[in-house]
Amino acid sequence: MSTDINQKRPRIADQVSASLRRRHARERRFRLLGLVATLLGLTFVAILFANIFIKGIPAFWQASITLDIYFDPAIVSIPPEPVREAKESDSDFRQRRVSWENEVGMVNFNRLIQNALTAKIAEAADYPRDAARIVTSGERLALRDLVIKNPGIVGETRQMHLLTDANIDVWLKGNIDRNLPDEQQQLSARVRDWADQLYADGIIKMRFSTGLFTNPDSRSSLASAGLRGAFMGSLYMMLVVIALSIPLGVAAAVYLEEFAPRNRMTDIIEVNINNLAAVPSIIFGLLGAAVFINYFKLPLSASVVGGLVLTLMTMPTVIIATRAALKTIPPSIRQAALGIGASPTQAVFHHVLPLAVPGILTGSIIGIAQALGETAPLLLIGMNAFVASVPASPFDQSNALPVQIYLWQGNELRNFFEGRTAAAIVVLLALMLFLNGLAIWLRKRFETRW
Repeated sequence: MSTDINQKRPRIADQVSASLRRRHARERRFRLLGLVATLLGLTFVAILFANIFIKGIPAFWQASITLDIYFDPAIVSIPPEPVREAKESDSDFRQRRVSWENEVGMVNFNRLIQNALTAKIAEAADYPRDAARIVTSGERLALRDLVIKNPGIVGETRQMHLLTDANIDVWLKGNIDRNLPDEQQQLSARVRDWADQLYADGIIKMRFSTGLFTNPDSRSSLASAGLRGAFMGSLYMMLVVIALSIPLGVAAAVYLEEFAPRNRMTDIIEVNINNLAAVPSIIFGLLGAAVFINYFKLPLSASVVGGLVLTLMTMPTVIIATRAALKTIPPSIRQAALGIGASPTQAVFHHVLPLAVPGILTGSIIGIAQALGETAPLLLIGMNAFVASVPASPFDQSNALPVQIYLWQGNELRNFFEGRTAAAIVVLLALMLFLNGLAIWLRKRFETRW
């Protein structure tokens, strides 16, 4: 019998060894698959970011032309700037001021630009229509604002950097095939030759486009289109989200976690909160359109409506993150506070809640960053409308950064706005990365280890 046992032992040892080899091989394959999946995901993300940055970074530099603008008094023929008279009311002076600004706006500032172009290109005087294609139409408004701000400039010559037309920018950056026949080109052969000559002479240069950040959107002057209006709209929306979702979400989480009785009703509430966090964002847009616009009659395409919709979408995230932060606080903190005579409310607000602040801040900031990049709910409340002005309050019509990206990507001048869209995506990504980085820093800064 002992012989049989001795004969079986090698076989058992071999079987165990073979089983271990198979298990170790499966483990190595699993780790390899996990590594491959991780590398594959990182590769796709890297390709996406590289594609966006390759297209977007050049759009931060835009073709501009340097011209010596002579504010000819014969052209800029305007009355003196109104001065407030004694005992004149604010409304009367404001009316006279507006009338004077309207007269300044009637001046043909395009002639000043054409005269300056003639000094650089002699043929410009003979072909005024072609000369008008060099500088974008919105720059005449810049000259108007300069005269309104400083009427004493009339009669003087100022060197100014003016944006070229969007088609000039596309041509000089090589975003259009130069070998296409004339009938397929956006610019005439004469204008293209002028642009090449001015660029070769250093009169047209690629300069960093501050207008991308300081100008609102524009359809009449595409080269002047900027993100200022969309940025202010997003800012107002985020202020509404911060003012509503964080206090309400934290209060709801504290009640559910610390004070609410454990019964069927609270179980139903908790299940619904978890379900709301997974609801597609477009559903919140439908809810906002039905409730805030149709029922409460709030203005269409206003930042306050967008903020309220995003508040509804963000609040479940804040509640879940706050409850998770409260659960990380050891029960001994509560017991110690109660043991020295604190009430349950004092134990929570004086001891537990301050220790949970890092987790609450992290979850709240991540929720705000998610809301910043939402597009679908904003489209349903009308924020995809073209708005050429900068909103002065949350109740004014506006759009948002993700909606501006959506509008630009569908513009017919694709060669220009493809880079502009990628640049706007870079700005939005920078804001979201900043918010996520802030959340990580706050967590590390105030984190308490138990």
